[in-house]
Amino acid sequence: MYDPVATAAPSDAPAGDTPALAPLLAPVIALAQIDPTVGAIAANAELIIDSARRARDGFGAALVVFPELALIGYPPEDLLLRPGLAARVDAALATIAAALPDVAVLLGAPLRDADGLRNAAVLLRDGGIAASYAKCALPNYGVFDELRYFAAGDAPLVFELQGLRCGVTVCEDIWSPWAAARARDAGAQLILNLNASPFHLGKLHEREQVLRARIAECGLPVIYVNQVGGQDELVFDGASMVWDGGGRRCLQMPAFEAALGAVAVTGDGRVEPRGGDAGRFGDEGGGLDGAHISLIYRALVCGVRDYVRKNGFGGAVIGLSGGIDSALTLAVAVDALGAEAIQAVMMPYRYTAQMSVEDARAQAESLGVEFSVIAIEPAVAAFTQMLTGEFAGLAADVTEENLQARSRGVVLMAISNKKGRILLTTGNKSEMAVGYATLYGDMAGGFAPLKDCYKTTVYALAEYRNALAAERGEGEVIPRRVITRPPSAELAPDQLDQDSLPPYVLLDDILKAFVEEDAGSADIVARGHDAPVVERVIRLVLRNEYKRRQAPPGVRVTPRAFGRDRRYPITSGYLD
Repeated sequence: MYDPVATAAPSDAPAGDTPALAPLLAPVIALAQIDPTVGAIAANAELIIDSARRARDGFGAALVVFPELALIGYPPEDLLLRPGLAARVDAALATIAAALPDVAVLLGAPLRDADGLRNAAVLLRDGGIAASYAKCALPNYGVFDELRYFAAGDAPLVFELQGLRCGVTVCEDIWSPWAAARARDAGAQLILNLNASPFHLGKLHEREQVLRARIAECGLPVIYVNQVGGQDELVFDGASMVWDGGGRRCLQMPAFEAALGAVAVTGDGRVEPRGGDAGRFGDEGGGLDGAHISLIYRALVCGVRDYVRKNGFGGAVIGLSGGIDSALTLAVAVDALGAEAIQAVMMPYRYTAQMSVEDARAQAESLGVEFSVIAIEPAVAAFTQMLTGEFAGLAADVTEENLQARSRGVVLMAISNKKGRILLTTGNKSEMAVGYATLYGDMAGGFAPLKDCYKTTVYALAEYRNALAAERGEGEVIPRRVITRPPSAELAPDQLDQDSLPPYVLLDDILKAFVEEDAGSADIVARGHDAPVVERVIRLVLRNEYKRRQAPPGVRVTPRAFGRDRRYPITSGYLD
């Protein structure tokens, strides 16, 4: 996973701007970008011990820095309220300290004192706890609700490492000037920042701007260590980095990969990389160019891999319809779990086009996954017969369409139960927003990889995955016809999504404005959208909150997903 002699990412400074430095006679500090499992305290302790030993042996590290709450994983939520938590944390800290007598460790853990539970950074040295720092800025917005659990700290921590004075901050502390300034005023020559900062598009750029601002204000180098991996809806990208006191990035670690890196730091703000896993620099904002689509795709793969692995499933089953959403979901699942762990099931009905069957089979064969075809005609006929009396005298409507989707859901859940494979739901954010999905039908499942991806993003991701295959000299992963044909649920003759919804380019723009930016209808109309369309879309979003509450969790990739950071009441008389 790491190479002690690998070349680190180049400095942000232009070539020739800074002369090459002689090897620094300064302490070596390692960054341990790990993927802990929430609640698995003993297993996380072993991961910390193993990572610290590798950093010590590979880099000669005097100190190894781990992410925020690395011992319990982030976010632990109401696990923090369990009465036996403190004893488990104390035992694990003692185990780590005893196992690492010859290297210092700075890690995140929940610690309780007389004033309450702290989101703490704990310094382990010489076989015991040498010091601790309580996070001061407790975020309580978006996906964060730390005020529910933690008491804020109010004091800096500066400790000495081979003559270098190191100041400690935790995640949100670095987003405001006062914490870094207070550490500097307490004598710090370096800021160590422990993070569990979840990914969304544009987040890497936001972090970079924050670190640049702090360094400009305090003139100190910053070591920024971030968690990596998936936890329910959240994915953590890692992308840990080190900046010198002049505002130059000296080390950039990879996104969405566990990794180790190391630097030597002097008291006058110089930083020299000592090797490790190098990554590309962060994104440049929130758009959807190739670099951003690559990050989203890697986030989806990371989220699926960790959700399935950490919850103990043997693999995944996917309803492969021949449409673009299920095709992309299958590609993500294979990249996350391997083809041998995936089963794709095509469930045709009388309205299913032959090209859908052909394209589904072609994709399954190209990816090497198990493929089954199970016609749902007998199931739909049986349900229809059972309901003949109940439906007597009533015209056919969407009810009959939903019977098809629900029959498919029954088949897929049966396979999931029998084979111990999680059912991955294939719906996207555009459909979830306006309710263009069937409860207990295509919404059935345990995890929804595309839940926070708009339909337009789905198309961009499909093109990206095919381009990636071409770069590798592989065949097309998602058949071209799946991408170019008009999208359809195929629940009625000649049915197209555009019969019920605005074109996705327009729909997604309205949804982003309303859901992510809290724009009102008048503001959205002022952007050039038709007022009746805007009003209809907003009503659909509000009316379908009850459906979204029953949808499975999915990977969060936008600044505001349906779930942890958008909590609207189901029953509400408020209309925009």
